[in-house]
Amino acid sequence: MKAKVSLHRQMVDSNASAWTILIRLAVGLVVFFPEGIQKLIFPAILGAGRFARIGIPAPEVMGPFVGVVELACGALVILGLFTRWATIPLIVTMLVALVATKLPILLGHGFGPFSLPDFKRYGFWSAQHEARADLTMLLGCLYLLIVGAGPWSLDRRWFGTGRQP
Repeated sequence: MKAKVSLHRQMVDSNASAWTILIRLAVGLVVFFPEGIQKLIFPAILGAGRFARIGIPAPEVMGPFVGVVELACGALVILGLFTRWATIPLIVTMLVALVATKLPILLGHGFGPFSLPDFKRYGFWSAQHEARADLTMLLGCLYLLIVGAGPWSLDRRWFGTGRQP
């Protein structure tokens, strides 16, 4: 039981700067929370319909599922509640997005079930240009996974760990 409490404590503890809230807001409020909502309210454009065009298996299930995950985990990141836990599914989402949508651009052809979008150019620079937001969100999530939510968070308020602001 003590090991379970210790793991939980490690996952919510943070000695990050108070200004980590800016990364939380960029990751949660600017990207994942609104993207999750949009996948649910515009499924043909951003949810299941887009997933089908990309080649994501079971798009009618995965579109809403990813929308709910992005919305819920984005909200947790904004609040700084279970932040490290919330970043894990977001990291997986970004890795899948990079493989499904940016890798074909890099390669210049489809990859597995993932189709090649119609672009004017392909290769490294085109893939890098298209992947900049995905990579930024991946790095933001990795940062939050490593350092935690910081002192201006519900993790701090509810669990009282780490240094004070």
